[in-house]
Amino acid sequence: MDMESLQSDLKQYGQEHLSKFWPELTESDKEHLYKELSGMNLQEVTAFFKTAEKSLQNASEKIDDHLQPLSADVCGSLARCDKATLKNYQHQGLTAIGDGKVAVLLLAGGQGTRLGVPYPKGMYNVGLPSRKTLYQLQAERILKVQKLAQLTRGQKCVVPWYIMTSEHTKEPTLEFFTKHNYFGLQKENVIIFEQNLLPCFDFDGKIILQTPSKVALAPDGNGGLYRALRDSKVLDNMEQRGIQYIHVYCVDNILVKMADPVFIGFCISKGANCGAKVVEKAFPTEAVGVVCKVDGRYQVVEYSEITLKTAEKRNADGRLTFSAGNICNHFFTFDFLKHVSHPAQEAQLKHHVAKKKIPYVADDGSLHKPTKPNGIKMEKFVFDVFQFATDRNFAVWEVLREDEFSPLKNADTEAKDTQTTCRHSLYSLHHRYILTAGGKFIQKDGTPLPDIPRTVQNGKGDRRQTSDHHSDDDLIVCEISPLVSYAGEGLEDLVQGKSFLCPVLIELQNGEPSIHQSNGQ
Repeated sequence: MDMESLQSDLKQYGQEHLSKFWPELTESDKEHLYKELSGMNLQEVTAFFKTAEKSLQNASEKIDDHLQPLSADVCGSLARCDKATLKNYQHQGLTAIGDGKVAVLLLAGGQGTRLGVPYPKGMYNVGLPSRKTLYQLQAERILKVQKLAQLTRGQKCVVPWYIMTSEHTKEPTLEFFTKHNYFGLQKENVIIFEQNLLPCFDFDGKIILQTPSKVALAPDGNGGLYRALRDSKVLDNMEQRGIQYIHVYCVDNILVKMADPVFIGFCISKGANCGAKVVEKAFPTEAVGVVCKVDGRYQVVEYSEITLKTAEKRNADGRLTFSAGNICNHFFTFDFLKHVSHPAQEAQLKHHVAKKKIPYVADDGSLHKPTKPNGIKMEKFVFDVFQFATDRNFAVWEVLREDEFSPLKNADTEAKDTQTTCRHSLYSLHHRYILTAGGKFIQKDGTPLPDIPRTVQNGKGDRRQTSDHHSDDDLIVCEISPLVSYAGEGLEDLVQGKSFLCPVLIELQNGEPSIHQSNGQ
């Protein structure tokens, strides 16, 4: 260990405090700290801080005057699209999947801290009748879309699943997939890689020591994807497989459609190399980012960056002018992904700054957990690369929120985005699948249940299917395995003309669909 040289580097960048406990450390702790510090590009990370400091100073500035709404040329909508066109999009998507040109890429760096669990979100079980986790639901959707594509092209195909984890989620995720035999997928087609970490800084630009021998580090955000793709050789793997289209999404959406053929087909038909799937904002002040243009470049603008007047602006048809709510669901061509992952482009992505309460070690060696923010974490966002797209190759596809977006973010003590709201969203979707396929639901006495379950409103525009958002009472509890149906297709022969008593679980057993319901039938 060349400690003398390291200390010289630390001093050059004003970070000599990082070695102040060096004489007191054990040999193993010295090795750990030396490895951490010597592997850090001090010139780069201190430059990041200086840029982040400017962002903090401008954080309260509104950007209304720079905003432009999306043009109709780049937009499409599932709700306003005719059946023939939707069928064509789906066929194009399934053809690309069947030809082995499509991969899915999962952003799974987040832990379940806000859910109150010490493991990755993907391992979370929201309490469905099947007890399936988010990872299992997503794996089974890949298996099903592969089969649908096989029927379209008449040949077997593979949709590789790339999973970006963080330092904290990589090993648990690997162990979980190994334990469950990759949920029926082939091990070689599930590629797990890790995003990078950045040091946390105090407000004076000093890197924070978490313990005497460890720097406070945090993942570099889901926008760290582009550097990780390069560093982990994932781009090379994609190129070797002949991947041309990549569907990128976030782990916490229980309704996500893996390698969605309609979305992929829409983007291909538009000639897009970059695309975003969005939902219409529920109300003007909804706390969701909006896909729009800023000074002529595509961007996701956070709700806090615009004024109420702009948020409430409406078009002649009464719809919100800035209505394209971002749901972290994107399409990229391989060529575009390779381009934006190049150091020259990746370096143009600015860091977003969050003030945080970061545990630290005091001068006397004691460990402290602050009660108010004492520093910053820096991260990039996956959608920051929209700026590299042009009008000719950018596409926005609007879908129905109730069909495709229900994120898991909070514990059940909160009012929204909980395991209960996720579970109820999936029940509602699958209930509608059964009704569309010709099935009905009945009560124990044989009387029919209403097609539209009772709902209540929470005062913020958020509707839920029960008067008690922690209970499944009064709900039509219905779950359909992704192995049986990807998006409601193929259910007619199974349910048409039949009545069901909740709870209902439709699974695949010995290769055939099997219906389980409360009366044991």
